[in-house]
Amino acid sequence: MAKEGSTRLTKTVVDAIPASSERRVVRDKELSGFGVRVEASGTKTFIIRYRANGGGRNAPKRFHSIGRYGNLTVDEARTQAKELLGAAAKSEDPAGDRQAKRREMLMADLIDIYEEEGCFIQRGIRQGQPMKPRTKSYTIARLRHHVVPLLGRKRVSEVGAGEIERFVRDVTSGKTTKDVKVGFRKRIIVRGGEGAARKVVKDLSAVFSFAVRRKIVPANPCDIAAVRKSDNRRDRYLTIDEISRLGKAFDAPEQEGANVKALNIARLWALTGCRRDEIAALRWGEVDFGRGLLILDDSKTGKSLRPLGAAAVAPLDSIGKRPGSGFVFPAERGDGHYQGTKGVWTKVVAQAGLAGVTPHTLRHTMGSTAVSTGEALALTGAILGHANMRSTAIYAHMQNNPSRRAASRVSRKIAAALAGATKGSARREESTSPSLQLIEGSVEAKAA
Repeated sequence: MAKEGSTRLTKTVVDAIPASSERRVVRDKELSGFGVRVEASGTKTFIIRYRANGGGRNAPKRFHSIGRYGNLTVDEARTQAKELLGAAAKSEDPAGDRQAKRREMLMADLIDIYEEEGCFIQRGIRQGQPMKPRTKSYTIARLRHHVVPLLGRKRVSEVGAGEIERFVRDVTSGKTTKDVKVGFRKRIIVRGGEGAARKVVKDLSAVFSFAVRRKIVPANPCDIAAVRKSDNRRDRYLTIDEISRLGKAFDAPEQEGANVKALNIARLWALTGCRRDEIAALRWGEVDFGRGLLILDDSKTGKSLRPLGAAAVAPLDSIGKRPGSGFVFPAERGDGHYQGTKGVWTKVVAQAGLAGVTPHTLRHTMGSTAVSTGEALALTGAILGHANMRSTAIYAHMQNNPSRRAASRVSRKIAAALAGATKGSARREESTSPSLQLIEGSVEAKAA
């Protein structure tokens, strides 16, 4: 937590307090114990601090949140702070009383509090970093669509390891599945299954860890439940024959007049191994044609450098820039990026007979193709932008050319399959295809 400051809190002062990389508290210099806490996300919450049992050096310290700025004005928060601090001076314990009440709160109420006060910091490989708005939105949505229907009416003190295990079984079996229309061309579709259960139990574990820190519960029941909380990373990838089928399946929607942006995005998923939105939301400023690189400003693992294979550079080079938009694939309307790939992708995988294949499967395919072709693991990690520290450290001391050549070799093999080559003709296709020779030649000329 950043060092605390002290000033008289007014609306002007609170509005002007900037967010920083970590949580900070600004105290009010007139009313001792009153202050405003500013999260890394910019959220501002009024708080009080005091010593219980009427005060004294040995009395336990207490912390109490009054409410979020915006829901309360500075004057309203100051009034409540005076009342609570006055009660504390009379040996009352507002924070302690609230903790006792919270132990009897319902799970649905705990999730409300977590959304307001606890859902701000990343976990996993980006642990400690501020949570992105989209990540927070997905996290809260999973909690509300799965946890609230199954555990929402239970008191937090009643939820133990057994309830967590039962909850995971219910989500896995599809008990929370729903498809509800909520507006014009807008639906809420909730799917259960093993993957959904793994994700939401990690979210629920974070909720209980927050509750432990706030002394709402003594322990996190997800830690002792017999639940596998790993991502259980899938090893599904496409064979060369399957890639060939996928390439042919692009023909039908293309002939039917499908949006060319959706088709180009899908092809680039296959040719780069990038994550879905790393291509869909790609900006021209992140494409370095001269060096054959994608320099992603904000990937899942932070800023990331990706070598581009020759077969991936050609379709990017053929795309015209739309004036006024920095996106490679701008939306048809508005200022955002194109987000209409779902319908085209569904048709393509159905046409190819590849049920269950997702854009992320193509990322696994790039990795598996690289390894099976004999590329070093460090170069494979560089192509995929893995966060693995060993691969990242090795790549940091290498020139770009080796990993770029590796990306070219792998993407050329995938491009040949997309173009219709099979096992028997893939090697011949790589060396004889005029289009592939043209692609490679144009990229080498650009690099030179």
